Amino acid sequence: MTALPDEPVATEGMPAGTNAEPSPAAAPVARVLGVDWLELPADLYIPPDALEVVLEAFEGPLDLLLYLIRRHNVDILDIPIAEVTAQYMRYVALMKDLRLELAAEYLVMAAMLAEIKSRMLLPRPAPVGEEEPDPRADLVRRLQEYERYKRAAESLDERPRMDRDVFPVQVELPEIPRERPQPIVQLDAILAAMREVLTRARLNARHEIRREPLSVRARMAAVLEHLGERRFVAFTALFTVEEGRAGVVVTLLALLELLRQALIEIVLDEGRGTLHVKVAA
Repeated sequence: MTALPDEPVATEGMPAGTNAEPSPAAAPVARVLGVDWLELPADLYIPPDALEVVLEAFEGPLDLLLYLIRRHNVDILDIPIAEVTAQYMRYVALMKDLRLELAAEYLVMAAMLAEIKSRMLLPRPAPVGEEEPDPRADLVRRLQEYERYKRAAESLDERPRMDRDVFPVQVELPEIPRERPQPIVQLDAILAAMREVLTRARLNARHEIRREPLSVRARMAAVLEHLGERRFVAFTALFTVEEGRAGVVVTLLALLELLRQALIEIVLDEGRGTLHVKVAA
């Protein structure tokens, strides 16, 4: 049944016409599209699961166990398994009636509780060697670890969160239309600017001269080749004046290195007072 907001349809329990008003004695049960309904329609169908009220929401079987322990003010190190298991099974039965898809993981924990309960009810023989561990020890350890993580999560949840407690300020600036005037340039001005640039380019032209690198090892090879099979060569004949100071220094370093490696010999002519170089024997 559909009714337009401007043209309400006269049905049982609803006044006909737009000017109809309910009697003061009868209070409307609902208001739909601005129209008061005195009673529910006969053909109204409400599904059984249309309204669901969840009083306690648990995130898993450990969360439920921790809730039951805290609710009954029980020491977590000394859990009364029988009482906690009974409370737990009642909640699992309720879940099976309402939400079957969530009951599987809770049934695993129920089986574990039943096993611990049965182990505690069975008589224990007198210990011979080491004492048998408490069947609840593993469950207590898991509950303590879960409680620590839960408290840490609650502590983090209390901190301010973006888009929940803190909202960034967003201001949209209005768009301001701007018109940029186009420059008017004459051809004569462009030509004059080009002439000035070319003139400055000619004035700033430069020619870079670089020295050729001189290698000591290459000069050593050149000296040995120059000596060849000659008996003696004048010391000064090994230097090239045209190479300048750098060439003289490189040649001197090459001679000293050859002398250190015992590849050449330097002999002093006592009569003339000159130095001669020859290949070492």
